[in-house]
Amino acid sequence: MSAKKAFRISRYICCAVILGAGVIPQLVQAEELTTLSLSQARFLAQAAEKRAASNQTSVVVTVVDASGQPLLVERMAGAQLASIELSQRKAVSAVFYRRPSAAFEAALSGGKMAVLALPHAMPAGGGVPIFHNIQLVGGIGVSGGNNAQDSEAANAAVGALK
Repeated sequence: MSAKKAFRISRYICCAVILGAGVIPQLVQAEELTTLSLSQARFLAQAAEKRAASNQTSVVVTVVDASGQPLLVERMAGAQLASIELSQRKAVSAVFYRRPSAAFEAALSGGKMAVLALPHAMPAGGGVPIFHNIQLVGGIGVSGGNNAQDSEAANAAVGALK
């Protein structure tokens, strides 16, 4: 085993211990990933924006691919500028850890301060990984409402894609 692979595995083990979840089998397996299309990213953004509008919030939606690179960023009229960066951080967090960013928020609320030291972990709801079958294909990040509203919009978008 190479030193680089051993380091990655040990990092995932630390994350699993901190978060109390079994992410190791998912992260170590070699998978052939499919990709999200731009039209799917647009569909996700529209679904999230529709849910946000029903909550009277203006949001920014970022959709990233399986490597955390942006496919699409959309900002509703009236959405705060900070939400551009926040939505991207939420989407990247969801992809890197294969779990909703709300999991980090819950861990931090539960006193697990080590979450703050995890690279790319965003302890705020609104980031959701996107899976096709069991394969990670991307993530969505929503920011502009409160964390519960952002999570609701992101989850509604991913649910609409299925």
